[in-house]
Formats: sequence, C-alpha cells, structure tokens
Amino acid sequence: MERRTILTITVLALLALATQAVLWFIRPLDKPPAFVGPPRSNYTLGEFEMHALDDQGKLSFTVTAPRLARRNDDGSMWVETPHFVMAAKDAADWKGESDNAWINKDGSKMLLAGAVEMHRDAQGKIKSAKVESSDVTAWPKDKKLETAAQATLSQPGAVQTGLGMKADLDTHQLELLANVHATFAPKSKR
Repeated sequence: MERRTILTITVLALLALATQAVLWFIRPLDKPPAFVGPPRSNYTLGEFEMHALDDQGKLSFTVTAPRLARRNDDGSMWVETPHFVMAAKDAADWKGESDNAWINKDGSKMLLAGAVEMHRDAQGKIKSAKVESSDVTAWPKDKKLETAAQATLSQPGAVQTGLGMKADLDTHQLELLANVHATFAPKSKR
C-alpha cells in the first residue's frame, strides 16, 4: 500500500509538471509595445512669443522663450526657460521667469518648474512686489498662483518668507502658508 501511494503521488506530480510545460510552450508570446520612448511633439517652435487669451478674448498671459514643444498626445506644451507676463486688472501685471514650464491644452493651468522669480511694478496705490520660489502652479485665466515650496515675498520696507504660498493676482493678495518669518524696516526708511 505504501509503495502504491508513493507511485501515485509521483505519477500525479509528473503529469502536473508535464501539463505546466505544455502550457508554457503553447502560450501566446508577449508583443512588444507599439511605441517606445517619450511622447512625440507634433510641432516645436524656436524663439517665439505666445499670447494666450481667456474665454472673453482678453489677454490672460504672454510667454516668450527660446523653445516650445507641443505634445501630440494631450495638446499640452513644454516651454524651456520661459519669460512670462500674467495679466492682472489695474494694469498691475506680473512679469517673471522660470527654468521650465508646462501649459495644458486650453491654457488654464501652467506649471512653472524649477526656480521661479516674479515681480510686479508699482501702479498707483499698488506697491511693487517680488516673489521668489520654485515649482509654482498658476491658473492664468483665474489669476491665481500656488506653491508648496519655500517662498520669499519682498515689498518696499518688508521681506517675508514662508513655506507654501497662495496668491490672487486680481485682488493683490499673497498668503504665505506656514513657518512665516518677516522683517519690516522702520517707517522712516520705507
């Protein structure tokens, strides 16, 4: 009885192994991917200036850069070392630059990658201001900015730093979110 049980187990194990080998040999082969590599651009521009309009036909933002590549798969654009102007009401436009930028197809979202520097000139009651940060997300049509990175806001007589920032360019409100430190000059030096 013991010999018969061992023989049965051995035969079943050999049958299972043979079945697995047959299945492995007759399986369909994996096809290589149809496209390998980064997404391709359907066009590129060199030394360009682009004016993006909002839904009402008003200027939303302007970008000038040495190179733009439009991605074929989603219609977004990748811009190298852009110089940009984000239009704001009261003619208090924000001018700036970043290492790179990604702009979605309809121009409603712009990711400013790497170091970002922006400034606004004084206009009437609006003070001049300068913002230095990195990896800023901008919504040019809504006139809003946001970053989770360290941000420095400089205005005449004041320098403020903090971790994270939100800004509304139309209302001229800039909010530092955490670990805020500020230095204010005495009124006589402003």
